[in-house]
Amino acid sequence: MLTSITEGILCCLTGKAASLVLPLESSEPSDGFEFVEVKPGRVLRVRHIIPERQPVVTEDQIASKGKMDGDDDDGSPEDYNNSNTGSSVHCKRKITVFRNGQLVIENLGDVLHSEILQCQDGDLEPCSTVEVELADYKEMPSSPDPNPVPHPVLSPLGEQKPAPPPRRRRRKPKRTVQIDSKRVISSCKGTHSDVALFFVHGVGGSLDIWGSQLDFFSRLGYEVIAPDLAGHGASTAPHIAAAYTFYALAEDLRAIFKRYARKRNILIGHSYGVSFCTFLAHEYPDLVHKVVMINGGGPTALEPSLCSIFQLPSCVLHCLSPCLAWSFLKAGFARQGAKEKQLLKQGNAFNVSPFVLRAMMSGQYWPEGDEVYHAELTVPILLVHGMCDKFVPMDEDQRMAEILLFAFLKVIEEGSHMVMMECPDTVNTLLHEFFLWEPDMSRKDSSKTDTALSDSLHILKINKPMDK
Repeated sequence: MLTSITEGILCCLTGKAASLVLPLESSEPSDGFEFVEVKPGRVLRVRHIIPERQPVVTEDQIASKGKMDGDDDDGSPEDYNNSNTGSSVHCKRKITVFRNGQLVIENLGDVLHSEILQCQDGDLEPCSTVEVELADYKEMPSSPDPNPVPHPVLSPLGEQKPAPPPRRRRRKPKRTVQIDSKRVISSCKGTHSDVALFFVHGVGGSLDIWGSQLDFFSRLGYEVIAPDLAGHGASTAPHIAAAYTFYALAEDLRAIFKRYARKRNILIGHSYGVSFCTFLAHEYPDLVHKVVMINGGGPTALEPSLCSIFQLPSCVLHCLSPCLAWSFLKAGFARQGAKEKQLLKQGNAFNVSPFVLRAMMSGQYWPEGDEVYHAELTVPILLVHGMCDKFVPMDEDQRMAEILLFAFLKVIEEGSHMVMMECPDTVNTLLHEFFLWEPDMSRKDSSKTDTALSDSLHILKINKPMDK
């Protein structure tokens, strides 16, 4: 603590940033680690594990992957033809934004919806309407939420939220979006040579937080790719705030995705990393097959908070770094024992310079990523939420499940924000079953429940106490 304060004072006096993150020497340089230069002088560390059975992808093959027409330029033709015969789902919805802040989503095609916090997955809803309140209008009394969700901050203790007044009559739509497309959803096995898994961490993390997942899925034969964001882990840390904006980081990940993408790619994001997975799924709908969002929050546009501790000068943050690390441990894990401290150390999490941390938090500006942007996604999405998460409230993931076309919200009761580190076996099993899931559309005409996913995906209750 005294050292941090001293270095912080020197930082303020000299005007130089302290403890700038520099590339680290990997302890296992031959264990699938690569250094990729996404831009001149901007190098990201990537852990890339590829099964021996798979051939190396050439640049010509990468350029031709934009078409999902069944050609077999990646892997063996047999593997691809057997793995891409999935269920064809008609994605058709009309998204209307009204000037009074109402968002109306009309599902006109096939919808696979999961009951939130219930074990009823895969219900077919050929025609349904979702009506929600836009985030920008949620505090305006003239535009009440048609489906209000109790919030501990907005509802005083011992008082009930009053019934909302009658909703205003809708006027001329401000914006209308039409979606009409077909999507093939198939099971993705480790034996399929056209499948790749991308893992994206959040603020203050590194690819090491995915250690259990990378080992588990690589042993099953999956090709896995996990980068360190700029300024994190062993990636370079430019000393300019513009290097850590959402758009700069998104372009880094676009370069990584284009370099390693197969025909069918599954994106797994955590916290801030969920926004980048959403961006890639929106940009490359034909290449992104499924998405997993772990404690990612609601479907709202990103905007940095002006009243945040991370707006303080870097030298002040450096002085407070021990307190920040302790706060992250307390809020990021359901328990704060020796095991959790060791996991935090092994995962190299929250081990970034104050300058990078401040720039990352200030650079979270993404106005395009609003409710409509998320509603346009046609990829199946698994939402994983740790019940004890103190960073992301449950109602945000519930709202995300409402907005998305194919959404399955699953809760791990004893998990927190770093649930993939706290409960690795549970998360690995849940993700693997989602990868293998394929919707059964044969019951569509009879309006029966599709139980293919409900047999494997359910609310996970961990009764076994965690080791201290």
